[in-house]
Amino acid sequence: MSKPIHAYKQAYFLGIGGIGMSAICRYFISIGMDVFGYDKTQTPLTAALEDEGAKITYEDSVSSIPQNIKNNLSETLFVFTPAIPKDHEQFNWLKNNGIPIFKRSEVLGIISKSMYCIAVAGTHGKTTTSSLIAHILYEANVNFTAFLGGISTNFGTNYIRKTDGINLLKQEIVVIEADEFDRSFHQLTPSSGIITAIDPDHLDIYETKENFTLAFEQFTHLFKGEKPCVYIQEGVKIEASKAIENRTYGLLNTSNYVIQDTQIVNHQFLFKLVENNTVLGKIKCGLPGFHNVSNATAAAALCYHSLQLDFLTIANGIESFKGVKRRFEIVYKSDEYTVIDDYAHHPEELNAIISSVKAQYPNTPICGIFQPHLFSRTRDFANGFAEALSQLSEIILMEIYPARELPIPGITSTWLLSLIIHPNKSVQNTEEILTKIKMQKPKVLLTLGAGDIDKIVPQIRTIYEQN
Repeated sequence: MSKPIHAYKQAYFLGIGGIGMSAICRYFISIGMDVFGYDKTQTPLTAALEDEGAKITYEDSVSSIPQNIKNNLSETLFVFTPAIPKDHEQFNWLKNNGIPIFKRSEVLGIISKSMYCIAVAGTHGKTTTSSLIAHILYEANVNFTAFLGGISTNFGTNYIRKTDGINLLKQEIVVIEADEFDRSFHQLTPSSGIITAIDPDHLDIYETKENFTLAFEQFTHLFKGEKPCVYIQEGVKIEASKAIENRTYGLLNTSNYVIQDTQIVNHQFLFKLVENNTVLGKIKCGLPGFHNVSNATAAAALCYHSLQLDFLTIANGIESFKGVKRRFEIVYKSDEYTVIDDYAHHPEELNAIISSVKAQYPNTPICGIFQPHLFSRTRDFANGFAEALSQLSEIILMEIYPARELPIPGITSTWLLSLIIHPNKSVQNTEEILTKIKMQKPKVLLTLGAGDIDKIVPQIRTIYEQN
């Protein structure tokens, strides 16, 4: 980028309704910049952005680009998401006219470069963990900015900026979900960070497991500052940079931060946190799930060691954290029924939520509706998906959500279903699913996936509320 962001008078986002794009959009609105953009469809998120001042078009044509953008191209910062297809008309018009267009990750890297950057990376858990750190800081009355990959339930947004509290450090603190897709997290210069997991994913980008692991190792070499530290979940096998402090967390006594005496009381997860053989105290996790105990531990470790926050303040923040939309989100609960919605779209994420729900409801059949995300991911991890889903009492598959991909011959939900060894399995469309739920009403129902499965969740909730 040839000039600083503040030198631009306005911004135009291609794919403005994406969860990462919209957070940056909200940052620009907060600093007084005029914001425009394109998205394929109107969603609750784009509607919220419009309410906040963004001007959005839903037509991919050059004629739909506002005239004041065309008249001031050199004063407009153009930002795009990699999800934009290669044949996108607006994108190609800008490109053919020599207009600089920056990736979302580049802009985020520039915004955060001069700040104390807390970067949370990992195949799973990064949205919850980064949102939890932001919540802890807010509850501790610390000034910060957060760019999140999901909608925080506590705040109702994916962008949080607090300026009326205390300045904990000399630099402004920024919390960022460090996305590995398209190597986006390589644009960051973290001061401290977390790696929650590196189970292979995005093999359409990285091709091999080794390349995927190497990308995380390279991430640790980007850390800066006086006392940079990375917190790595035990079992994550990478050669992290020796130039920064490496701390581990998990269940093993060899970790720097050890989870002990985990209990489930009234569906709540309670545990004790130990740092290098010293008991720090007990934590009541505001979110259910063994994986969220791990996420809470990572957040607590970073806030305690790197930010020097008081442990009680941290524990109180963890207890009052309500989570992130579509991350173990309880959308309906009564004495008899529970419906949980989750973004899980990788076999290990499915294993995490299914095992946690089974621990909470050990004697109750669990029905899961799963929408596979991407043809390539379904192909690459088919056996893992089949094994994870077979833990359910009943499995319902929706058709694969293509996202940015074209179909791959032979890779369908029916093919995936054939790999699942289970007597109670089916592929169903939305109408069939809703009819089945009306008739049978599973005691515990999970809706799982990263596509548009969330669109049927309100209808499912209404069925439970009305019957």
